[in-house]
Amino acid sequence: MHAMDMLDNIAKHSITVCHLAMSLADRLNMHEVHLDHRLVRASALLHDITKTRSLTTHENHAHTGSLVLTNLGYPEVGTIVGQHVRLPDDFISRFPDEAAIVHYADKRVLHDHVVSLDDRMSYIQERYGRKPENLRRIHETWNMVRVLEHRLCEALSTTPDNLRDLVSSEKVNDDLYLYHTLSVPARDMTYAPTERIP
Repeated sequence: MHAMDMLDNIAKHSITVCHLAMSLADRLNMHEVHLDHRLVRASALLHDITKTRSLTTHENHAHTGSLVLTNLGYPEVGTIVGQHVRLPDDFISRFPDEAAIVHYADKRVLHDHVVSLDDRMSYIQERYGRKPENLRRIHETWNMVRVLEHRLCEALSTTPDNLRDLVSSEKVNDDLYLYHTLSVPARDMTYAPTERIP
């Protein structure tokens, strides 16, 4: 995150998504689901790894984030990052996995607050829905996320509103402080994807 010069607001969003995703994974694992905590944590923290530069390049940050992480030797994380904007259509046929958890957590976090799907959809629609094809994709994604939310809440015997309480703003702020105090030395690593940005 440091090496990619992630903006503070994107870092705080990523940390909040991570807290929600980990809380969901913990609760699902208590119900015998068996999610990989390390994979959920890494994927949630890094889901917007190329988002900062995409604000200038207009690249597809899910795609290029996936490429960066795969090129660094983390293909499982790269696959999940590549699915955080839109899950594959076949997700509906299997119980939520790590990719679905990260995807859902991202869809519930607006900036650094857990909000309802409707609130998040309104924001995304306003921000990215100016083109008809984007608006269609947003609605398709939201229909999938509503199905996912229903399945998660059913498995956890809870409601979507109760999921807001899974994230502590104090813990998010503590982790953001820790993020700011870390010093990451520059390394000889290539962060650009190996294929051209679309």
